[in-house]
Amino acid sequence: MNETLLDVRNLSKYFPIRGGFWDSVTNYVKAVDDVSFYVRRGETLGLVGESGCGKTTLGRCLVRGIDPTGGEAWFYPDGSEGIDIAALSNKDLKPLRRDIQMIFQDPYSSLDPRMTVFDIIAEPLKVNTIAERQEIEERVKYLASVVGLNVSHLRRYPHAFSGGQRQRIGIARALATNPKLVVADESVSALDVSVQAQVLNLLKRLQKEFQLTYIFVAHDLSVVEHISDRIAVMYVGQVVETATTENLFKSPQHPYTEALISAVPKPDPRDRMKRIVLEGEVPSPASPPSGCYFHPRCRYAKERCTVEKPAYREVAPEHFATCHFAEELNLKA
Repeated sequence: MNETLLDVRNLSKYFPIRGGFWDSVTNYVKAVDDVSFYVRRGETLGLVGESGCGKTTLGRCLVRGIDPTGGEAWFYPDGSEGIDIAALSNKDLKPLRRDIQMIFQDPYSSLDPRMTVFDIIAEPLKVNTIAERQEIEERVKYLASVVGLNVSHLRRYPHAFSGGQRQRIGIARALATNPKLVVADESVSALDVSVQAQVLNLLKRLQKEFQLTYIFVAHDLSVVEHISDRIAVMYVGQVVETATTENLFKSPQHPYTEALISAVPKPDPRDRMKRIVLEGEVPSPASPPSGCYFHPRCRYAKERCTVEKPAYREVAPEHFATCHFAEELNLKA
């Protein structure tokens, strides 16, 4: 069986900018720009980057909440023959909807306030015609108990629950169809720190129980470190580094990753690393700089970085980076 569940190749998503008298297209916002990575079965790939880097847009492209502009996303649900999600029509995509689900960022706006918790969790089962009446009720109660909800509260509405409980409802809804891949978009960022830990531990337990594969989107590197097997770092619509969690924190190969790691608080007061403060502003994805997108803020940048775009390449076993001088730099972790 193919151990790769998802293989993303040069995926892009451009949003047109319109203006002028005729409202014609004058430019494009390159929200996702030529992104490539893969996800193995049963692992968690953390997708990390600062706000506006395109990680949420990438996640929505993978579940086809929005249509990508170009590239491929090969999905291997049965381990053998691949299906290019990016090229499927809405009709052909429908049978795959149950295999790919999403947990949304905001537990307050992602739940319909006019539906009971029972109806919210049952809706995917009805839409995908997975279960009948009695089976639906049993399945909903089972999912509610698995995520830590009180079964006697299923007839209540979302407003009666706390943020953490609402996110558990969203998780139960995502698991209703027995998906193979779950995209968790900032699923703990709106929660208190103590509740974050509970939800993260819940996701890890559910991964083992349901044999799930996660793409975990977040901007907090310490949260991603806790749950991820591998991490992909995004900057201005591009993946600039991908590695196992251990290797990324032990030996970063991109200056942007080094800066992110330096900002993670250390629990040991003796283990202090001087924080790297990046100068300048994040470039606009509508008008990115020439060459390496990171070169205006990179303290290691050379003339080559300003004119030549670095390739996304394997600089060490299972370690990919987009930096001309990845092998030469001795980056701190």
